[in-house]
Amino acid sequence: MNDISVLLKIGGAGIILLVLDKVLTSSGKGEIAAITNIAGVVIILLMIVSIIGDLFSTLKTMFIM
Repeated sequence: MNDISVLLKIGGAGIILLVLDKVLTSSGKGEIAAITNIAGVVIILLMIVSIIGDLFSTLKTMFIM
């Protein structure tokens, strides 16, 4: 996976979460906005976990021959 594409996906998800939070908060649905924020953070963390897994597998192949 390309590094720039991952950064753009995370940035895009952050912008979408920001817009959803503002819309839901201004319409008086703060609880749903909080749930949306938590779900977005979980999705972003799942993206990062896969990247860290790739990093560890690369380090393993580098040091264990």
